[in-house]
Amino acid sequence: MDDPPRQDDGSPGFSRELLQRAIDNKTKPVGSLGRIESLALQIGLLQQSLTPTMESCQLTLFAGDHGLAAAGVSAYPQEVTRQMVLNFLAGGAAANVFARAHGVALRVVDAGVAGEPIEHPDLIGRRIGAGTRNSSVEPAMTAVELEQALQHGSDLVAESDFDALCFGEMGIGNTSAATLVFHKLLGLPLGDLVGRGTGLDDDGVERKGERLAEAAARTATELGPEQALAEYGGFEMAMMAGAVQQAAAQRKLVLVDGFIATAAAAVVLRLEPSAREAMVFAHRSDERGHAAVLDALDAEPLLDLRLRLGEGTGALLAWPLVRSACAMLNEMASFDDAGVSGPEP
Repeated sequence: MDDPPRQDDGSPGFSRELLQRAIDNKTKPVGSLGRIESLALQIGLLQQSLTPTMESCQLTLFAGDHGLAAAGVSAYPQEVTRQMVLNFLAGGAAANVFARAHGVALRVVDAGVAGEPIEHPDLIGRRIGAGTRNSSVEPAMTAVELEQALQHGSDLVAESDFDALCFGEMGIGNTSAATLVFHKLLGLPLGDLVGRGTGLDDDGVERKGERLAEAAARTATELGPEQALAEYGGFEMAMMAGAVQQAAAQRKLVLVDGFIATAAAAVVLRLEPSAREAMVFAHRSDERGHAAVLDALDAEPLLDLRLRLGEGTGALLAWPLVRSACAMLNEMASFDDAGVSGPEP
């Protein structure tokens, strides 16, 4: 392949056409690497480079509790949020294991865990409060609290320097909060969204659906993105939304995890549709409703491993695919470089 044209400053020129040509001219039939090729194109377009970099990744875990948990929507008690934060800090959770396996930096943020603040040298404290209010009877947070949470998420990204970012969450009751956000934001029926969460049995799912229907009846049928977050979201979800929005503004690749992370991404897409260029939807969660949400967002996930844990685990498992796509673009020989005959004209 001919050398790309040079700009006046001596740096390689860039265009979508040159990037696509570089991918197509690798020693393979055009399109034969499927999603890896589209990933490489997305990464190159995001960084505006024919030789993009995708060497470092960070997972930020936001933890927060939900007043809605008092309505009996989870199989686990609320204190599990705090216990899992301590597990993350000790390095014992699935997210820790996958992050270590793939060389991903991990940090934990207290966005609003119930009870007294957790004292730990490795915990980043950005508490808005000791959990949100019970959204079945009142807004989960005030407009001021929402703005604070969004800003904290944005600030945490602004101070990080990684090629790709993952955002995970921990918070008992957060599948219920995400379900209500999706219902109000995307207009999807509650019946298509209510799932087992942390492992509810059939009776528990039915009870959860009833509680969420009561909560949904409290407000208008459709809400704007910030209003949906304030009425039904969690502090951890709001911080995640602020982080995703800032990452996209900085043209950082965002690996969107599962059900709860997709709720934050959906909010950002309603606020800033152009943020879609930065988002890679990592996987299709086994949580009921995630497939419908992805369809509504016209998002094609990379993986389908029947995960429903959260914590950013699906995003972490997708990271090697992202690195592979970038390596393909940078290291795979072209037909000319390898002396291999290309397709017949």
